[in-house]
Amino acid sequence: MEIRPQAVVIPKETGHLEQGKYGPVFPRSPACYGFTIIAGVKPGRADAIRSYGDTLAEALRDDPGLLAPLKLHYLRWVLFDDDTRFMYQGIFDTDFDKYTEDAIALFTRAGVSTVFENLEGFPEDWKTNPEAFVRFVRAHHCPSFIEYGEYPYVTADEIKKALRIKGALSEMLDQLQ
Repeated sequence: MEIRPQAVVIPKETGHLEQGKYGPVFPRSPACYGFTIIAGVKPGRADAIRSYGDTLAEALRDDPGLLAPLKLHYLRWVLFDDDTRFMYQGIFDTDFDKYTEDAIALFTRAGVSTVFENLEGFPEDWKTNPEAFVRFVRAHHCPSFIEYGEYPYVTADEIKKALRIKGALSEMLDQLQ
């Protein structure tokens, strides 16, 4: 089975896209699903955003599967413009509606806040009002116009499985020597 890199152009107009529970469902790309938001940081909250990184890293050390329900490939948090603006980028295997509902359920169940609480205009009732959360994300979403995948349409679970197989084969070959 040959895997060939692919790129897909993402449409600027979304009126023709299937409508999900929370608005247009962007197509799955070779990089899977995802979104990028850029928002203003509440004055004086940049240090809280950075410390959130420490909190999340510690929570993941304690429970490496904490974010597993989100079916993530990667997440990226960036402070820029002298810590006055924030970018969040996530790539995951589920559509936006499912990601949103899973994220709210996960954070609520774990009793964890979101770094987004430090952003201007983020709804205080986000845990009980998914529509407000979605409105914030949609208002701050900066859609990509093209997405590329070196290993297109491969899910995080498939990557993990391939790595387990590779590890098992390596171990087996080591034992044969």
